[in-house]
Amino acid sequence: MKTTILAGACALTLCGTAASSAPADLERTDHFVSLRSTAPGMARNQASLYVREVRLPGAGKSKGLVLFVHGAGTPAEVSFDVPYGDYSWMAYLARAGFDVFAMDMEGYGRSTRPPPMSDACNVAAAAQPQFIPKTIPAPCPAAFRAPITTMSSDWRDIGAVVEQLLTQTSEKSLSIVAWSQGGPRSFGYALANPGKVARLVVLAPAYNRTMPTEAPDPLPAPAAPMTTQSEAEFKANWDRQTPCKDQYEPAAAASVWSELQKSDPVGATWGTGVRRAPAVPSWGFNKETTARLKTPYLMIAGATDGQVDPARVRELYEDLGSKNKVLIDLACASHNAMWEKPHLTLFKASLDWLTTGKVNGVSSGVLRIGY
Repeated sequence: MKTTILAGACALTLCGTAASSAPADLERTDHFVSLRSTAPGMARNQASLYVREVRLPGAGKSKGLVLFVHGAGTPAEVSFDVPYGDYSWMAYLARAGFDVFAMDMEGYGRSTRPPPMSDACNVAAAAQPQFIPKTIPAPCPAAFRAPITTMSSDWRDIGAVVEQLLTQTSEKSLSIVAWSQGGPRSFGYALANPGKVARLVVLAPAYNRTMPTEAPDPLPAPAAPMTTQSEAEFKANWDRQTPCKDQYEPAAAASVWSELQKSDPVGATWGTGVRRAPAVPSWGFNKETTARLKTPYLMIAGATDGQVDPARVRELYEDLGSKNKVLIDLACASHNAMWEKPHLTLFKASLDWLTTGKVNGVSSGVLRIGY
């Protein structure tokens, strides 16, 4: 194991371990970035953030740094590095010459899980009976009466990782690729740190014109501060938004679920197995704030998305202050477009944007693709 300790505001530590299962043409390395947590569920204790690196050895000068940021439920290494066929978005960009990284926020994947996430009583009462042991009365009330993590602690997590990557590589900035709730996560960081984010690419950004600009004070006490999803729920949620013929491959879905279980060994023991995630309240991604962003922004709306209404993504396009902004309306694509039939179209569009700031020669406008 190689360890590098760098001075900085968060006293960051990077530990790298080469993964043995990487394809011959790619090198995968697991890193961990340490920081003092501000998440309510962590009581200001030290946290460790998991960062996966995918690179093409001997590729020559890098085209730039890319950081992948996940959504509300699925950690980044599962979202963006599926080990099935050509479905790894990270591998696609790495083979094109980018230095590619993906990070898990606190509460997700291989990053530190705040202690309240070990208590099944912090899940919605309706979901508890499927995995709470019969010796414990179900349902039971939530034992933790606050959000486990917040949008602000997420922004701080992103900042810790970005600072580490820029310091490690001596680069001035990087680009961010995000998904779903990665929309407000990446947006808030980019708005506060415009010089450190060169370009943004977001699939199904979870935009809401009327969400709060600032954090509620005090933070609301959620009925269930943690969410879970079983394999049956995972499949049902996907199937309800895939009306096109053979929109996704069952084998690809099986690979995603298998990786989800590997990323959460505790959740894998709850009932027949679930993935766990904190229920993170969002703020700061609304009409007022987006008007101030100038970072070049590519947004993709899957036409059959049943979780983020494509109309909301069009509203984001209308409200965004950047002069360089493109909205792709992607046919036969759901919320999970990167795991579906149009995935290579999505990957190619992201590569074009990250490389040239254009898609199909367009630097500002709406594109309908796949119809």
